[in-house]
Amino acid sequence: MDFDAVLLAPRRAAAVAQGYWLDRTINDELDQAVATCPDRPALTAVRVETGEVTRFTYAEMARLADRIAVGLTRLGVGKNDIVALQLPNWWQFTLTYLACSRIGAVLNPMMHIFRERELSFMLQHGEAKVVIVPKVFRGFDFEAMLDGLKPQLPALQHVVVVGAVDADGQPAAHSFEALLTVPEWEKSPDAQAVLTRNRPSADDITQLIYTSGTTGEPKGVMHSANTVFSNIVPYARRLQLGAGDTVLMASPMAHQTGFMYGLLMPIILKSHVVLQDIWDAKKGIELINAEQVAFTMASTPFLTDLTNTVQAAHTSVPSLKTFLCAGAPIPTALVEQARAVLGVKIVSAWGMSENGAVTTTRLDDPDERAFNTDGCPLPGVELKVVDVEGRELPPGQAGKLMVRACSNFGGYLKRPQLNGTDADGWFDTGDLARMDDHGYIRITGRSKDVIIRGGENIPVIEIENLLYRHPAVALASVVPYPDERMGERACAVVVTKPGQALTFDEMVAYMKAQKVAMQYIPEKLLVQESLPSTASGKIQKFKLREMLAEMTRQVQA
Repeated sequence: MDFDAVLLAPRRAAAVAQGYWLDRTINDELDQAVATCPDRPALTAVRVETGEVTRFTYAEMARLADRIAVGLTRLGVGKNDIVALQLPNWWQFTLTYLACSRIGAVLNPMMHIFRERELSFMLQHGEAKVVIVPKVFRGFDFEAMLDGLKPQLPALQHVVVVGAVDADGQPAAHSFEALLTVPEWEKSPDAQAVLTRNRPSADDITQLIYTSGTTGEPKGVMHSANTVFSNIVPYARRLQLGAGDTVLMASPMAHQTGFMYGLLMPIILKSHVVLQDIWDAKKGIELINAEQVAFTMASTPFLTDLTNTVQAAHTSVPSLKTFLCAGAPIPTALVEQARAVLGVKIVSAWGMSENGAVTTTRLDDPDERAFNTDGCPLPGVELKVVDVEGRELPPGQAGKLMVRACSNFGGYLKRPQLNGTDADGWFDTGDLARMDDHGYIRITGRSKDVIIRGGENIPVIEIENLLYRHPAVALASVVPYPDERMGERACAVVVTKPGQALTFDEMVAYMKAQKVAMQYIPEKLLVQESLPSTASGKIQKFKLREMLAEMTRQVQA
């Protein structure tokens, strides 16, 4: 694969001179860990459904990564080839990435919730040579799905299946075990040459990750070791994380959250990570206490579940120091409840696949910052809020959020025309935000999610935040629907809490009691059992817009 990561070279000299690009790769970090702390716990992977627990020290992890790396070359994988991976948070995920890095291959992580439509696009666009899937996860047969897709994918040479067995119950010939982990490939005469001749530089592409699809067709985001490391290092410093801090990662590693802070960060810190493949709050509490977890990062529903379960079980999580919450606004009541019940610091953050975490609140910030803002920039990150003409706006005014960061991606694969980055390196995030006098931002919506009702912009995020504060509301999203007279009107789509209900009249009365301007109050209410979302908890508003548009067409017909 030829990677058109055109956004990297122009900023290399400045990023190196400023100390943000360290010219280190995960190979350097793993080799250092083996040299300095080979017997330290590195990875504990827990399968919730089976109870299986697998543990690795740094030496064991490096040894097996080398074995898998040589095995991949036996499948024809070489430098800059794409290895696609559709696995939950299993140890095979981490080890496959480390193996790819040994031989200069590029990992394309794909969410385990994806099915034929998403996979056929990503595997064709990325020209994956190998794809690795589970045989079965949560009752779904991934092998059968890939067997059906393979004839449509001319670049795909191998489908490797974790847990596939033959008629005798032994690892099948195409299994991950038979191809990559059982043969002692690292003892082959050519193993050392294989493991060293194509080691990537810190500017080579190391990850191809497709955007999560909150706005439609995904785009392939290209990252180098320099871009991801320049985010992880200041992130860990701000959160005061070190080698002694065990990390729990229950957010999918196929999402940037899990990949950067559950796979890469622990190795950079030389710390211990605990992987949980299916989120279950009771199991999470058990792991936090058993493994003395100090830090975790996930979206708001995870924090809600953890807080409610700890409270209901009259238990505690004394080792947990920090819960970083991202992906959706954190309701005020939840921060207050979590602080009281869990005794942890709640940190708010905002970021994208294109640049990792961009902003976070600080550990010494008052709690109010976690629910009133999305944080301030990490070191190496510049932000500005501009109007439609590109003019920078003063504090307090909402506009387009632009980011110039050491961690900005290298571009979208095969789509440089969509890179959204100007000659000065400013990336258009597609988000709307306002910035306060202290440099803290608040995301106010997506540029595509703006609702313009009769020429008046509706403050979508503010209305959603008010809905979240209603005692009956568990999830909320405000989206437009077409209107002949006004152009657009707003509809509130909500999921109510168990045993609760909400009517349109009750919503309007509540909004009026909150002193909301009449033109900002949603003119429809739709109560649903669930909202379409990505695995990281981001609501897919484009699907809600499509649903409302279709409902409007049916009514008009």
